[in-house]
Amino acid sequence: MAAARDRLESRIGGASAAEGDRVGDELGAVAVLLGEQPVIRRQLADSAAPEQIRREMIKDLFGGKVSGISLELLGEVVVRRWSRPLDLVDGVEELAWQALLAQAEREGSLDDVEDELFRFGRILVAQPRLATLLGDTSVPAGRRLELLDTVLAGRTTAVTRRLLEQAIRAPWRGPLEEIVEELVDRAAARREHSVAYVTAAGSLSEQQEQRLVKILTRIYHRSISLKVDLDPRLLGGLVIRVGDEVIDGSVAARLERARQGISGPGISGQGISRPVDVPMSDELESRDR
Repeated sequence: MAAARDRLESRIGGASAAEGDRVGDELGAVAVLLGEQPVIRRQLADSAAPEQIRREMIKDLFGGKVSGISLELLGEVVVRRWSRPLDLVDGVEELAWQALLAQAEREGSLDDVEDELFRFGRILVAQPRLATLLGDTSVPAGRRLELLDTVLAGRTTAVTRRLLEQAIRAPWRGPLEEIVEELVDRAAARREHSVAYVTAAGSLSEQQEQRLVKILTRIYHRSISLKVDLDPRLLGGLVIRVGDEVIDGSVAARLERARQGISGPGISGQGISRPVDVPMSDELESRDR
């Protein structure tokens, strides 16, 4: 995958905006086709077949239908050794995502794309019915894309819309909200950032967000892109997720731990702290130290 991405960057680095968009769209369409055609993807991912045979298959399938850059990249992908056929599909789609994100980077809109994807992901979480409708593979993709257009209503960049269209066409990756979160992570990684998903009981001030970014940057030794969501049920404090690590410093979590302690044998309720609505949890400060 790393080798394929390096080839992608070298080929589209000097390409025009139109060429970059075309490569992203073409690779996304090929990923959809391979996702829908198990026989073809198994043949292309068969490491026992000679490399030249697999390259010829790519030319026979897509020659004259995609650009020269896309054809070259597909040839590079199929000669790699993949653990399973669906990994090949994921690899092609990853290149499609990176091609579109590279275009946003050249246009100076990568920050906007990352924020738009995050906001759309929050909409899916808040409206599970919408997520179900957009991810319902029993409904033709065209109808689901029409619903997407209605939801977006032209309020996003073209790259964001293209990425979301590809996400809707890629059910093999899992639930749509998880695919969108992957896209947010890819956009942040392209800016050499990691994403910290923060859930707070109330809005954080600019100073609080800056302090949180500073602490997390020290903890993880890399730049952090903050994505904040609100959940009054936390009562106070924060829940922070970076990758697979979760720091739960919410008041709700503290109360639950206190409740479990009280219910234990021989434990009284004395000494339990009164919940304080602070944006920086004790757990985070301890983790920083």
